[in-house]
Amino acid sequence: MTDPGPGYRGRFAPSPTGPLHFGSLVAAVGSYLEAKASAGEWHLRMEDVDAPRCSMVAATAILHALEACGLAWDGEVVWQSRRVDAYAAALESLKKVDRVFPCACTRRELADSAIAADGAAIYPGTCREGLAPGRAARAWRLRVGDARVVFDDAIQGRIESDLGREAGDFILLRADGLYAYQLAVVVDDAAAGITHVVRGADLLASSPRQIFLQQCLGVPTPAYAHLPVAVNAAGEKLSKQTRAAPLDIARPGPAMLAALEFLGQRPPPGLSAATVQDILAWAVTNWQLVRVPRGPALRTEFCPEGKGSTP
Repeated sequence: MTDPGPGYRGRFAPSPTGPLHFGSLVAAVGSYLEAKASAGEWHLRMEDVDAPRCSMVAATAILHALEACGLAWDGEVVWQSRRVDAYAAALESLKKVDRVFPCACTRRELADSAIAADGAAIYPGTCREGLAPGRAARAWRLRVGDARVVFDDAIQGRIESDLGREAGDFILLRADGLYAYQLAVVVDDAAAGITHVVRGADLLASSPRQIFLQQCLGVPTPAYAHLPVAVNAAGEKLSKQTRAAPLDIARPGPAMLAALEFLGQRPPPGLSAATVQDILAWAVTNWQLVRVPRGPALRTEFCPEGKGSTP
């Protein structure tokens, strides 16, 4: 990534749809250590813009888990649900320069569309030149055109994306009135002055869209590093949907050490009885991003009770 310096501002941005599990801990630890080893700041944002899926109970559980793991954030927690006005302003600025257009398409009408890497339908351009007579706008989409995005990920290497073919004109304001993840993330990272984004490789497909949107809004593009995602024996990403168990916050040490092993950092056996503060002190001093395994996913055998370990 860039040379270490006081200007480094990183962040961890979980969606509060459930408690912190090992997969999300890996992203938290990786982003925290890259920031602190670079003498930078580590900020926390709750990505609760998708209100129906999020809860304050889950958000509180995440905060308690981070505290138990010694992962102290800089500044105040940012809540996307409280930043709707900023997203509205960004969308209006794009409307003024004809970068966005209203879309009347329903999910059923797009059911036959090709599917992008992240599972979203690749928009075929139905409403790009205007709404059909009698149709009303349901969502707003960003015009992609023939945009190509190329960037160097600090872990995954050179990434090239033909946005028109791989994503199409993507949604910024959803049919249910909620602002889309892509817009909220870009606006929030710019507002916070985020210089580096370290997160899971499950979001790698979103990065070209976010970089293009940053260009459209005239805001800086941070440096990116996408960590391998923790998957179970079936190859499924650890998540609420795959019933990933929450961390045992009464005994966070084993999970912290397992996360370091997963990230290729090789903590010494002597840390097995250490406090989380001592574990983090060692980790910050010895952190090397080049040791993180390259690839989108990595299997883990770790269980929250601390009886398992990463491969």
